[in-house]
Amino acid sequence: MSAPDQLLVVIDPVARRCDGESVRIAKDVLRGGAAAKVCLPDTPEEFARALARRGARRPVVIGDDRALVRAVGLLHRGGELGGEALSLVPVGPPETVRLAVSLGAPPGAVTAARAVLDGVERRLDLLVDDRGGVVVGGVRIPEGSPSPAPAAAPEDRFRPSGGGAPAPSVWGTCRSLVRTLVGPGCGRVPQMRGQRLRVEADGRLLADVDDPVEGVTVVSRDGTAEVVVRPRVAAPRWSAARTVTVSVPAGAGFRYRADAEPTGPVLSRTWTVRPAAWSLLVPAPAPAAEGG
Repeated sequence: MSAPDQLLVVIDPVARRCDGESVRIAKDVLRGGAAAKVCLPDTPEEFARALARRGARRPVVIGDDRALVRAVGLLHRGGELGGEALSLVPVGPPETVRLAVSLGAPPGAVTAARAVLDGVERRLDLLVDDRGGVVVGGVRIPEGSPSPAPAAAPEDRFRPSGGGAPAPSVWGTCRSLVRTLVGPGCGRVPQMRGQRLRVEADGRLLADVDDPVEGVTVVSRDGTAEVVVRPRVAAPRWSAARTVTVSVPAGAGFRYRADAEPTGPVLSRTWTVRPAAWSLLVPAPAPAAEGG
């Protein structure tokens, strides 16, 4: 049996606890179509060792968004992310697999497992911060802020060099990706208003500490980092860049949410987009129907 038919299936412990039936179904489908070695790590350290010792086997993760981001981070730090496509079978309540589904992973155990066996690679961007952390979906500041309101983009918005997608498409993408960052209970976090942040996109100043903002979101799309700044008393500002830096004066720092993980406080953080840095196996498109 060739190497692509050999799988290392790493089952996150949270998935085993919350939906053992879906885990069992996914294992049966995978074992029916490939030589699958199954690992059942109980700790993050065991999860990391399983991936590191996979050899020629293709990595498959059964778990939620946190398991996906953990696997991407481990492969990135090991210098292996740009090689073989990563496969995911999303298992968990809908709010815990929003990111995976938004990236193209099917929500059903059978469909997702079949995509592992017969799917196609989807190349995806990645945000990497100045401490080596990875962001698959996006960043939101402050960590408990709501998604941006579905308003039209301002007329004086920044545009990426060479044109770029129409504003409604950009805003729709930003809203969709930001919604995937919302974890259970986020709605109970009080909204923080009027944060004094310095926001720079490729060195261009989008907001300064004397211009309080309600929030900032950063997502990767089509090889750029899209940043939306929502001032407290003005229309939102949008820009596209390769590098985005957010900082505050010396003091308590700011908190943010990267994918599902709250982080901080920090005084400064820089995110750089890595275009097409990794790939996820997704279902192959259905063949076009022949014309009559």
